[in-house]
Amino acid sequence: MAAIETIELTKKYGELAALGGVSLSIPEGDFFGLLGPNGAGKTTLIRILTTLLRPTNGKAGILGLDVVKDRAKVRNLIGVVPQAMTSDLDLTGIETMDIYARFYGMPKKERQERIYELLEMVGLRERAKDLVATYSGGMRRRLEIARGLVHKPSILILDEPTIGLDPQSRHVVWELLEKFRKMDKLTILLTTHYMEEAETLCDHVAIIDHGKIVALDSVEGLKKQVPEKDIVELTISGVDLEKAIEWVKTVPTVKSCVNRDDALIIGSDNGAQAIPVLIEGLNKMGANINKALLKQLSLEDVFIHFTGRPIREEEAKKVSFLLGAGVPSKWGK
Repeated sequence: MAAIETIELTKKYGELAALGGVSLSIPEGDFFGLLGPNGAGKTTLIRILTTLLRPTNGKAGILGLDVVKDRAKVRNLIGVVPQAMTSDLDLTGIETMDIYARFYGMPKKERQERIYELLEMVGLRERAKDLVATYSGGMRRRLEIARGLVHKPSILILDEPTIGLDPQSRHVVWELLEKFRKMDKLTILLTTHYMEEAETLCDHVAIIDHGKIVALDSVEGLKKQVPEKDIVELTISGVDLEKAIEWVKTVPTVKSCVNRDDALIIGSDNGAQAIPVLIEGLNKMGANINKALLKQLSLEDVFIHFTGRPIREEEAKKVSFLLGAGVPSKWGK
């Protein structure tokens, strides 16, 4: 049985298709990443999976339960950590956890044991009776992950869980997610704008664009689908960039070349062989080579290949899908 399955899932707002037939099958125990530009359909898909939005057509299931017909049962099986910080600043850590545990009808003894166990695991046991208002951003995020797990769900859904956190706090969250995954045999669905995060954590990744899945595989599998094996980055001056790009594309080992932030980003099947040829040819055109870098294909390069733009151009907005993100303003009121 798949932990999460969608079949030709569609969501329309009038003539606008936010989702255009999304089919996914995420096995139990998988750490699954969902990547896509803003407006690609990620938030709509998650709102359907979390029973907050009804699809127009198609089906979505959580561990064999229909997200429309079995909403109450589905909600007991999932834990959700939205993008925006939603913990109440006027409550203590314990109170935050206790309220959520009560929502799920957990008996007093069971919920107390579970709350202290989770707070210990996220490093907040000593701050449990302090107001959330006194917590740092990283501490609040750890509390909200613990809160999402208080009722022992089978599936944890995280929407941009580390946005706005400093690198150290981000890595702490990564370690926590891996710990909980192994301890509770969780299935985790993650949306993120951080390519390193997806590459580090995810077993499989789907790239969604314009409401459709354009690529789905393991990280290594996705990389194998891209013709370029190496990326050469050349920062040059003294020559028209468009003319330089036209010439670069004629070099035999070059598969692609684009201008990104006034640098030439060149895909090649042999970067080490291509660099001296590129430098010599560009010098003959009158170009000054200010910087030359050779790097292996990254997940961001894969994203660019399938969507045509880098994900860092997409500014992640700090809004929660719980509050209606992804719904066009015309229908969102």
